[in-house]
Amino acid sequence: MRDYTKFYIGGEWVDPAAGATTLDVINPATEDAAGKIALGGKADVDKAVAAAKGAFKSFGRTSRQERVELLGAILGEYVKRQDDIAKAVTEEMGAPSWLSTSAQAAMGAAHFNTAMEILKGYSFEEQRGTTLLAKEPIGVCGFITPWNWPINQIACKVAPALATGCTVVLKPSEVAPFSAYLLTEVLHAAGVPAGVFNMVNGDGPTVGSAISSHPDVDMVSFTGSTRAGVAVAKDAADTVKRVHQELGGKSPNILLDDDGFGEAVSRGVSSVMMNSGQSCNAPTRMFVPKGRMDEAKQVAAQTAEGWAPGDPNGNSRMGPVVSDTQFDKIQDLIQKGIDEGAELVCGGTGRPDGLDKGYYVKPTVFANVSNDMTIAREEIFGPVVSILGYDSLDQAIEEGNDTVYGLAAYVQSTDLDKARDIARQLRAGQVNINGADVDFMAPFGGYKQSGNGREWGDHAFGEFLETKAILGFEAKQAAE
Repeated sequence: MRDYTKFYIGGEWVDPAAGATTLDVINPATEDAAGKIALGGKADVDKAVAAAKGAFKSFGRTSRQERVELLGAILGEYVKRQDDIAKAVTEEMGAPSWLSTSAQAAMGAAHFNTAMEILKGYSFEEQRGTTLLAKEPIGVCGFITPWNWPINQIACKVAPALATGCTVVLKPSEVAPFSAYLLTEVLHAAGVPAGVFNMVNGDGPTVGSAISSHPDVDMVSFTGSTRAGVAVAKDAADTVKRVHQELGGKSPNILLDDDGFGEAVSRGVSSVMMNSGQSCNAPTRMFVPKGRMDEAKQVAAQTAEGWAPGDPNGNSRMGPVVSDTQFDKIQDLIQKGIDEGAELVCGGTGRPDGLDKGYYVKPTVFANVSNDMTIAREEIFGPVVSILGYDSLDQAIEEGNDTVYGLAAYVQSTDLDKARDIARQLRAGQVNINGADVDFMAPFGGYKQSGNGREWGDHAFGEFLETKAILGFEAKQAAE
């Protein structure tokens, strides 16, 4: 049992303010408590924000080289603890050990390394005539992060914030807080100055709201559901702070009628099944030519069967979903798909055979889905693929864009020119052609109700900077 009931404020592990309660953190594979955290309140947030505000006076004026060295030290300490972090992710949210090691924990190191390399050459100043345009750290940043990629979503915010000279108050997900605690130990061991990074555990309506509405928080960055993102924006409105959000998605995956079709179907299904479908950019709406629907069903079912859930500490490709709440939501939406007339190709409601404990969901594929069905409109956040048929590419593009979300989109074709043309027409912040590899320099974020602003790479730096124009910085030259 992990006992993580202290908060990290002002460079020290401290007890919560009086009256704090504790919360059991449930291992989703066993449904047993794996540890406990304290749930903070406004007094804890006030203390953390005061520490961050005080530290900003000096940290905001550190040199580029000082921050490069700090990020290097963080990266060095992170690598030492990377295996521990991977194990914590598996325990707290159920990612299978192969995924926790190769992606979940590895992403944290990648973000710190990327920020360090960008910082070495990033331009913070530009001279325009006699005016200097200076990009300066925005100040105290409040971060509210989710449980589905817990360390990734923290690192992709903390790394550029520290690189640009900002200070941080973090509220990690109370559902999956273990990896955040270990990252905090990494930052402390790396010598992050007192008050520059602070962590307070708690729930969204209490600690999250206190961060979002705090007058001394200059910017709040939230990753999570669109519903919660709206609440964060409303909390922040009274203090007119910058609000950065990475929210939900219902990403279209348009497959063209060509020789790469079967491979594209398999790749699309696997992209959803990875992480048990708990990725906001998962390609959950697969658009296929109506004439190849039967082929798509056959390949999709065969691929889904290869993602049999099981013990995440063993050799299973897929683990459980994170909680009983998520399990129940996914079951309800699968049933809704059946009730609304979608064709159930494989999977369905209930636990997989042989698994009577743990929040395991059957890899599920629906076919002949129409774009007005609930399973094509709502973010399921589980291992569920909906296959929709189209008569023309124009129809596929129109229906692909017919969603309140716009986080990601996918195109699969052996005709690269045609894929490029379709990619330009899709209303999404990131479009992936033919299963392209992860690019840590590519901005990540969405259109419409998928949020605003961008994370990852050099675009992330801009979210943490204010622009100052200093007129007359250079003396005006006298006319000859």
